[in-house]
Amino acid sequence: MAQRNTFREDEELEEQINVHDLLRVARYLKPYLGRVLRVALVVVLMSVIAVTVPYLTKVMIDETIPHRDLRQLGVLVGILAALIVLFECGMRYRTLEITRVGQLMLKDMRRDLFTHVQSLPFSYFDSRPHGKILIRIVNYVNTLSDTLSSGVINVIADVFTFLITLVVMFAIDWRMTLWSLVLFPLLLLWVRVLQTFQRRAYQKLSNKQSNLNAYIHESIAGVKTTQTFAQERAQFRTFQEQQNDVRTAWMKAVHIQFLMWPGVQTIATMTIAFIYYAGIMGFGGVSVSTGVLIAFVGYANNFWNPVIDLGNFYNQLITCSAYLERIFETLDVRPEITDRPGAAELPPIKGKVDFNDVVFRYEPDGRNILNLVDFHIEPGETVALVGPTGAGKTTIVSLLSRFYDVSEGSVTIDGHDVRDVTLDSLRRQMGVMLQDTFIFSGTVRENIRYGKLDATDEEIEAAAKAVRAHEFIMELPDGYDSVVEERGSTLSAGQRQLISFARVLLADPRVLVLDEATSSIDTRTEEALQDGLRHLLKNRTSFIIAHRLSTIENAHEIFYIDHGQIVEHGSHEELLRQRGAYYRLYESQYAMIRAHTGAVD
Repeated sequence: MAQRNTFREDEELEEQINVHDLLRVARYLKPYLGRVLRVALVVVLMSVIAVTVPYLTKVMIDETIPHRDLRQLGVLVGILAALIVLFECGMRYRTLEITRVGQLMLKDMRRDLFTHVQSLPFSYFDSRPHGKILIRIVNYVNTLSDTLSSGVINVIADVFTFLITLVVMFAIDWRMTLWSLVLFPLLLLWVRVLQTFQRRAYQKLSNKQSNLNAYIHESIAGVKTTQTFAQERAQFRTFQEQQNDVRTAWMKAVHIQFLMWPGVQTIATMTIAFIYYAGIMGFGGVSVSTGVLIAFVGYANNFWNPVIDLGNFYNQLITCSAYLERIFETLDVRPEITDRPGAAELPPIKGKVDFNDVVFRYEPDGRNILNLVDFHIEPGETVALVGPTGAGKTTIVSLLSRFYDVSEGSVTIDGHDVRDVTLDSLRRQMGVMLQDTFIFSGTVRENIRYGKLDATDEEIEAAAKAVRAHEFIMELPDGYDSVVEERGSTLSAGQRQLISFARVLLADPRVLVLDEATSSIDTRTEEALQDGLRHLLKNRTSFIIAHRLSTIENAHEIFYIDHGQIVEHGSHEELLRQRGAYYRLYESQYAMIRAHTGAVD
């Protein structure tokens, strides 16, 4: 699992290439094997052509030209021209087709990543920078593009060309072939030494890019706070530190990467020079004709070019390995909340909710967040949860929606344990509105319809009218078709919450959860909202978390939660008569209101 950290901390990676990760990439290739096989056939043909051209050159130099056979020379030149044209056509087909395959593989990988991230619990997103999650889905997958688009099939082509060239070289002159391979061990040593340094360099680069992305994401999200406190210079200094780290890591990685090609190229050039020397001087018992010597130079290019390509691919593989680790570690994070084997569909519910001696803790050995919470709510009742911050109110409603599972005890709806039913059938019959409302970029109509994708325009307007959102929506330039920006930045906090409320109500849930849902709505709007919700809450089991006690005075039952336990419960009047914790909270709120009113007067 990805480490829980900030943008200032590097994540740890393995020190060796993970073969298991490479095999997992191969599974993304499986659906497109038919395309790959067709490309492979073209590659085989191209390899045969690559081997045939030097041989025809040998024939022309050793036989055709000395005998002045112009007819045969014309035929050979025509064959060479045709082979070269055929080779170029094959190269174009190979490049285009394998690029398509690579992009299809990337599409599948992005799909799996995005789908998987959507299934992860709230705790995953709460415990790590969103920028470090985002970079896995976008940047790291993009980095794999060249390797997946051309690398795999090029390896097949290069290996085949390498082997067939080697066979032909041995068939022509085995002594010359052995001398051609004399520097091969030096190449292997060069690649081996560089790969260790390159792996570490790209690991560090990956860390620094992830940190920078996380910082940029955090800075954009908090830009209003930055400007409010005039901290732009401090933010810029931190940004410069992060991007300097990226630049330094990038230059080091590139420096090491570009040592590969010159080294291989130097060894290849030395080999060709040695072939000329051995062939001309008769070194080591070599005795070849001019045509054979020229053919061997051509074969040496055929021989070393695949080696260079394989070295470059290995180079890319080392680079991509660091990114593959990050991608697959994200895919390997298991959702904490999933359907149990044999989970049943939750039938249409009436809304009876039971918490049976519920104990909850985030970690198996951690402290109890909830301690033997036990209550029983009848269908259609409105329940209010009040108490100090961190008392466990939100945790209670989160267990009801099964965003977390209880550690002990059980939560049931209409007698069905929420752990024994499918998540989709459970959450489809529940409506949850959090304090931090989220508005998507798009029209107001699309944002409300998110609660019920097949809703008609009439249903959308009815929901908006019920929560008193219709009035301000109609004042927007295009009414319900007005476009709002990401996160609803062009709307007030109260308007965003009213749209979110309409979205929840449109879904017509049997159980409704409002977590500080009216905290950003002014008193006048709240009064209108309460009037519109009264008939909608009828016969609907509702849980309301609110610090503003005026919104819950009509609740059937009020639970005062403190330190994960129900300290008091009863109606508003009953709790006031008890003169306990709820009474003190109520008095303190109204004392503040009276003081504020007096100050205004």
